Amino acid sequence: MSNQFDSVSITKKANVHYEGHSISHVIKLDDGTKKTLGVILPTNKYLTFKTHVPERIEIISGKCHVQIGDEPYTKIYSDGESFCVPENSHFRIMTDEVIDYICHLG
Repeated sequence: MSNQFDSVSITKKANVHYEGHSISHVIKLDDGTKKTLGVILPTNKYLTFKTHVPERIEIISGKCHVQIGDEPYTKIYSDGESFCVPENSHFRIMTDEVIDYICHLG
């Protein structure tokens, strides 16, 4: 897997959520595909994110606990793993280390 994206446009303004614990930028590839590239900083509580389109979150580095939708359990994801969240749903994420991720939209 490549460690970079070529020929992209990047939204200059960052998306900052949860008092700076989640920071991302929207990138758009030449084929029209949109992704967010971001970082989640350590937190002692779950951060909840809603989805409007299907999302696949790929963990580039770090380890996190994730609960998808109304599932009664959490699962641990780390480097090289990903999880999918359906459209019009939500997920909760918590980590005690820095997480680098890519969110593949749609």
